[in-house]
Amino acid sequence: QVQLVESGGDSVQAGGSLRLSCTASKSIYAGHCMGWFRRAPGKELEGITTIHIGRESTNVADSVEGRFTISEDSVKNTVYLQMNSLTPEDSGMYLCAAIRAYRGSCPLIPDDYNDWGQGTQVTVSS
Repeated sequence: QVQLVESGGDSVQAGGSLRLSCTASKSIYAGHCMGWFRRAPGKELEGITTIHIGRESTNVADSVEGRFTISEDSVKNTVYLQMNSLTPEDSGMYLCAAIRAYRGSCPLIPDDYNDWGQGTQVTVSS
């Protein structure tokens, strides 16, 4: 099992930016999928963006396309989420998740992921 720890959540004004980090307890290897998910109050867990480690292949939800970018640093065992042009609708708990040794495009479906972090809170005020 991989332990995942998120950080970087904060309270910001609409239009602002944040960068979230997800650090894994073990090495993340090529072929692993890493993803960011969001749990907003009263809403289901939503897949935001995913990355296939080592392949530079990403998958992005329409709701954040053009504003959020996922990236990896396999030396630091860390995946980042750069969030720009934030809106109040982006508020929620952001969780990092992983699938080990996955083939194909990394899914945005939470049930497909094996390992989860505790999350980091993002609050965007208008």
